[in-house]
Amino acid sequence: MKTAIVIGATGLVGKELTQLLLNDSRIEKVKLFVRRSTGITHAKLEEHVADFNNPDAWKKWVTGDILYSAMGTTLKAAGSKEAQYLVDHTYQLNMAKTAAANGVQKYILVSAGGASAESKIFYSRMKGELELDIRKLPFETIHILRPGMLKGHRDNTRTGEIIGGAVLGLVSKLPGLKALQPITGHEVAKAMINASFRHIVGIHSYSPGALFKLSELVPAV
Repeated sequence: MKTAIVIGATGLVGKELTQLLLNDSRIEKVKLFVRRSTGITHAKLEEHVADFNNPDAWKKWVTGDILYSAMGTTLKAAGSKEAQYLVDHTYQLNMAKTAAANGVQKYILVSAGGASAESKIFYSRMKGELELDIRKLPFETIHILRPGMLKGHRDNTRTGEIIGGAVLGLVSKLPGLKALQPITGHEVAKAMINASFRHIVGIHSYSPGALFKLSELVPAV
């Protein structure tokens, strides 16, 4: 029976992840750290509305077995590259550092396909820099998931994702290009849970194509 810690629970992947964890008999408690309340009520749920600019106010509660990190925003929603970097990189790294210091053993990160600290594309470089920083932390096990285009219901419509998803959906039907097909938030959430219950240590990363297999590796009920 594990205690799961989740950040990013109000996003596309995070919502799916939270529901799967609450329904998973292997999970005893789910601790959410959110910027706004999810409104979810459940016997296993412990929700903390946190100011991520002030880790000292919440760091003592970051205890458990597994940290699932699915936090993220868009440049449009954040308002600037600096503000997006704060959410997608700094907040996640600060939570990971806190969890590692508090003895959490496993860390599961949703990064992005094409993430690279050397990329000329801001988003890909930001994700790549986070991956590099996470790899330096003393977790027993780190799983880095790099999904491609995400599909599923969001509170805020992202026109670019709708168009991109439709295009990739067609392209992925061509021979040898199945890995390019968009992946649902539900599938990524299942892959996160399945990765966390693999009995392996060290740092492991998964390409967009590998996530489809990982999501079906073991039942995530």
